Amino acid sequence: MMEKGMPDDGSLAVDLAGIPLKNPVMTASGTFGSGVEYSEFVDLNRLGAVVTKGVAIEPWEGNGTPRIAETPSGMLNAIGLQNPGIDVFLERDLPFLEGFDTKVGVNVCGHTQQEYLDVVERLSDASCDFLEINISCPNVEHGALAFGQDPAMVQSLTEQIRKRSKKPVFMKLSPNVTSIAEIAKAAEAGGADGISLINTITGMKIDIRRRCFLLKNKTGGMSGPAVHPVAVRMVYEASRAVKIPIIGMGGIASPEDAIEMMLAGATAVAVGTANFYQPDLTIRIIDGMQQYLEEQGISRIQEIIGAVREAA
Repeated sequence: MMEKGMPDDGSLAVDLAGIPLKNPVMTASGTFGSGVEYSEFVDLNRLGAVVTKGVAIEPWEGNGTPRIAETPSGMLNAIGLQNPGIDVFLERDLPFLEGFDTKVGVNVCGHTQQEYLDVVERLSDASCDFLEINISCPNVEHGALAFGQDPAMVQSLTEQIRKRSKKPVFMKLSPNVTSIAEIAKAAEAGGADGISLINTITGMKIDIRRRCFLLKNKTGGMSGPAVHPVAVRMVYEASRAVKIPIIGMGGIASPEDAIEMMLAGATAVAVGTANFYQPDLTIRIIDGMQQYLEEQGISRIQEIIGAVREAA
């Protein structure tokens, strides 16, 4: 029987911080649930990995409605990381994913450092393959400043999580910073096995007829094709600043977008907003990558990782 997550012919296989992926395509947290909702549209066995919705130590209700607004070439969301908490996740969601031949990454969120550490410790002996730490969460102990906006805070939190985790740790970085390279270096200095970027860009939309905010939260996270060029630039800058692998995401809506992200320096890619309007896009991207290799005469997808970066 094939080992869980191992590649078929190897041409699309990548090594992600010691984790063998059959291909570099995974799902972006918050856009795929825990795979249950999409399993009738997508063969989860074909994915390199499924990254779950954020998991907190206790259930989070999320923000009030309305909390989603469409924008040109994208969307705004202010879901507020609604989730049922770690107990339900371990009892219901993770066992479901165990039935598939794919790697599993669990996105972890928290309001305080201790909340992160509590979830990480609960997951240490779980069947998941890696943790993705959402450091765009507001730190209530520091005036609601997101953990990921302060390099010193990023390094400190990463160090504490790394000490307690038995799983590879990927810090998910916010684009709402002055220098993504400095944040990436802080995560690396803290011992992160890798980084994920980008998370959503803070945005706002106003209804001009009703003269009110479209989102009850006023602001939300912008995602979708409109942010892709920003994401590619940040992946490129981060890849030049650190030696640890990168999961690139942000507006990926085609095989070409995913390949572009890998050329910029990403070892793997995650598809997010596009899942909502094209549920099987991850599979189309995998097939498109295979076709690209054949057309370009490239034997392994790993050959293109950072090719633009190396040529610069």
